Parts: sequence; structure tokens; C-alpha cells
Amino acid sequence: MENPQDNNVQKEARPHDWEKGIIEKLAYASLDEQRKARRWGILFKTLTLAYLIAILVIAMYPRLKSEITTGTQQHAAVVNVQGIIAEGKPAGAENIIDGLRDAFKDKNTKGVILNINSPGGSPVQAHYVYQEILRLKEKHPGIPIYAAVSDICASGGYYIAAAADKIFVDQGSIIGSIGVIMNGFGFVDAMKKVGVERRLFTAGRHKALLDPFSPVKPDETQHMQTLLDEVHQQFIDAVKKGRGERLANDPDLFSGLVWTGAQGIKLGLADDYGNVDSVARDVIGTEHKVDFTPQEKLLDRLTGKFGAAFGQALGSYVQSMSLQ
Repeated sequence: MENPQDNNVQKEARPHDWEKGIIEKLAYASLDEQRKARRWGILFKTLTLAYLIAILVIAMYPRLKSEITTGTQQHAAVVNVQGIIAEGKPAGAENIIDGLRDAFKDKNTKGVILNINSPGGSPVQAHYVYQEILRLKEKHPGIPIYAAVSDICASGGYYIAAAADKIFVDQGSIIGSIGVIMNGFGFVDAMKKVGVERRLFTAGRHKALLDPFSPVKPDETQHMQTLLDEVHQQFIDAVKKGRGERLANDPDLFSGLVWTGAQGIKLGLADDYGNVDSVARDVIGTEHKVDFTPQEKLLDRLTGKFGAAFGQALGSYVQSMSLQ
């Protein structure tokens, strides 16, 4: 027969077992949260460390690259002039000049090659580089500098090349364009046709200079032409100083026309056929080349990507915490 006392004991034990189960579940949940928190902590510490190491390595990359690749072997130092010549671009004056200075001061540099593939750009940026090349040539008379043209070396690109000791081209290269351009659009007649009235207020008689919605004024046109002629003459003087008597007596030489590499050699705009490899091997006398083009832009890109990834990971962590 069932003992009533045993039933009473079981009834009293049930609430105790239920509370014990809840406490165990809460304890396990707390431990699980602690483990997750530790894992996230380790992850973010690892990401932070990797981020800092990556920044340090990338920041030191140009110097490390130079030290590793040069060693004690003489080399041809290569500095790229690629794309539009403009401030803040890879072919900006600051970037090119930094590469040239590092190349000239390296004790194992036997010669410097400007690897040019540029349609031109800012005359100011080109002039900065031109002047720096002349300064470095005077400071390091034993190190020659050559320009090796691939597809195109026009306008500001040729401005820079003119400072080199010699210019080498491919027969199909495009070279020249010794001129200055300023362009825009005029919408005065179009506005009349559609019935649009132009309302323009200025302080200063020529403050609206080059405004595309206003008629062209003869005195402003003359002013701008004088400005272009002055910059053009600066360009011509730089080319004459760099090329000297090698230039042919051709009336179209400074007209803004472009020529092939073969025609450029005949006109004295270039000296011979060649590329980076052949100039290093046959002119400088070494097949060992070292690229001194600065890589700081790579640092900016990668730090931006690392920062975005880090922020995304942090955002995901915060979101996951809020959903629990």
C-alpha cells in the first residue's frame, strides 16, 4: 500500500526541482554569454593587432622594398609617370619628386629612368618636376636620367621628359603637343531660344570671366589669350633648354601638334628607340631594375579598407548583442 508520507515528500520536492532547473539554465546561459564575450574580445583584439601591424608594414613598405631589392647590386632606378599629371594623382609632382629623390640618393643607383605614359595635365605640376630634375642632375652629375616613352608622352608629359638627358621612344609612340589649351562651352544662344533669362550679380568687372551663360567680351578674350601665350612660352623655353640644338628648325614644332616616335626622332624631340628594359640594359648597363615610385597611395587605400571592415565588424557585433 502506498505511503501517504511518501506522496507528501514528492509534492514538496517538485517545486524545489523546478527552481533548481531554472537556476541551472540561467547559470549555463550566463556561462555561454561569457564564452561568447571572450570570443568576441579575442576576435577584436586580434583584428586590432592585425590592423596596426598592417599599417606599420605598409607605411614602411617603400623603404623595406628599396632595402630588400637593392642590396649591394647596382641597378637602374625606375620612376613611373603614368596617367594625368595633377596634384593628388599618382602622376602628381609630389609623388614623382619623392621617387626621384629616393632614386638619386640610393648609393647603388647607376642611372634613373622615367617610365612615361601620360597625355599631360597641369603645367604647374609638370614644371615642378622639370625643375626638380634639373636640380638633381646638378647635385648628382654622375647619375644620368633618361625618359622611356611607351604609348604617349604629350603636353605636360613631354614637359617633364624634356629635362631628361635623353628621350627614348617606340616608333609608334605619340609625342609632342607642345602647347596650352583652355576650353569651355557657351549657352547664350540656346538660352535665348528657350526663353531663359540670365541673372548674374558680381562685384568686380571681370568676376564672371569665362561664365558659359554670358556673352564673350573682347577684352577678356584678349586677356586669356595673353595668359595662354605666356604659359606656352614658358613651355617652349623649357623644351629648348632641355633639348638644345637637337631640336629641328620646324615652324610646327611648338604648334601643339603631335608626332609618332619615328617622326619625333627626326624632329629632335626624341633621341632613339628604346623602352625601360632596353635603356637599363643597353644604355645604363644593368638588367637589374628597382621601382622607386612611391606607394603611399596604397597605404591610404588599405587603411580605408581596414577601417571600413573594422567598423562593419563592430557594427555587426553591436547588432548581435542588441538582438539577444
